[in-house]
Amino acid sequence: MAIDHVVAVDLGSSSVRAALYDVHGRASPQTEVRHPYRHRARADGTSEADADALLRLASRCVSQALAAAGPRARASVVGVGMSTFWHGLVGADDASRALTPVYLWGDTRSSAASEHLRGRLDAEAVRQRTGCPIHPSYWPAKLAWLREARPELWRRPVRWVSLGDLFFWRLFGRLGTSLSMASGTGLFLLDGLHWDAALLDELDVPVTRVPPVAEVERGLLPAHRRAWPALADVAWFHALGDGALANFGSGCLVPSRRSLTVGTTAALRLMHPPSASRVPEGLWRYRLDASRLVTGGALSSGGNVRDWLVATLRLSDRELELRMRSRAPGAHGLTFLPLLAGERGLGYAPQAFGAIAGLTISSTAEDIAQAGLEAVAIELARVSRRLDEVAPAVRVVASGGGVLHSPGWMQTIADAMGRPVAAGRALEASSRGAALYVLERLGLANPARLDPGVGRVYRPRAAATRALHAAEARQEALYEALITDHVLGQ
Repeated sequence: MAIDHVVAVDLGSSSVRAALYDVHGRASPQTEVRHPYRHRARADGTSEADADALLRLASRCVSQALAAAGPRARASVVGVGMSTFWHGLVGADDASRALTPVYLWGDTRSSAASEHLRGRLDAEAVRQRTGCPIHPSYWPAKLAWLREARPELWRRPVRWVSLGDLFFWRLFGRLGTSLSMASGTGLFLLDGLHWDAALLDELDVPVTRVPPVAEVERGLLPAHRRAWPALADVAWFHALGDGALANFGSGCLVPSRRSLTVGTTAALRLMHPPSASRVPEGLWRYRLDASRLVTGGALSSGGNVRDWLVATLRLSDRELELRMRSRAPGAHGLTFLPLLAGERGLGYAPQAFGAIAGLTISSTAEDIAQAGLEAVAIELARVSRRLDEVAPAVRVVASGGGVLHSPGWMQTIADAMGRPVAAGRALEASSRGAALYVLERLGLANPARLDPGVGRVYRPRAAATRALHAAEARQEALYEALITDHVLGQ
């Protein structure tokens, strides 16, 4: 008898992927397809991508994964799940044609609009009811900016959607979004489970212009039925946020297990049932679905800082790894602010910038690189301590090539946190999470019984932890002097 399979599609921040997974949560290696892409980034804060190009890549990934699967596996597909990045915003007309690029979380052109909104609204009340701060990452600031920058979009019918929503709209002819994606917009009531009318009024966006909440679709439109007959009538579950699915895919399903993801950026999250507790300062709270919340903190810094260090300082990965493994933390004498892409958690200063203090004539490229990676680890440790206000951690499980391929950086993160950090076995945790979610919803698997386990566990070293705590104090002082006083004080 054929084993059931599901297709997982992952619209990531740097690549689009697809694969078939079996009922045990295992990817079929021959079906794994990945296409990288580059988004547009400019000095004025632009961070955007072409919606049509990304959706063509998604369709290509699905077609190639199905072709690689063979007829027997294709015939056994019972559902499709999708992971996509939170916070992306696209304007589309009533025929699902994109009128704007995808404005990504890192687009900071709405910084002034964000500050204006913060001045007009009770920002903390908004964060508590939506789970999201008022910040350029989220829809309210982007919409306020677009209303000024592109007023013509307010003189015609425009639907404001996420990229995954647009994909489903074109596949099925019906517009909808998941609770997960809605909860990451900053426009959705976390507990009320509907769009925030007061914020929509502030932005002059009728509720008819944002998607209704939906969970699953069946019945592809004719053109897609012909392209993918095996998927024509199976259950397609609306896209869920990649961060929540990373928890799901790495086995971090309970509050005591935290998922650490280091890709282009970095985030630390825990999953928990609905709670009346306040969202701790500097953190956000989104949904996986109606019964599970995700609280965490995201950094604008992560693998992007490592990539910048390697490219700018002309170091090889091997040289950087040797430095991280051979020298004691803080031995360089430098203090590094790793805010090269602005700041999300914990301070949410969109105009923040990177800085290095303590340079001398004897400072080397390796010193600077070590200080930069330690600085990211310190920021993650600060998020981890704030998460202790929600639930204590028993295990931190790391995923993402940005960190799993660097034992030296993994050890530094464990040292900075002062707690063990385990290397997750799920290399594509968000994609696997999308597959597991479909299997759970169809009653084919219990994700709690499919924990992928962990590999090497990095345990903190007492002396290193003390050194990084001292470095953290210097880093916070530099932040106060340069960011709080210079940027926030303007």
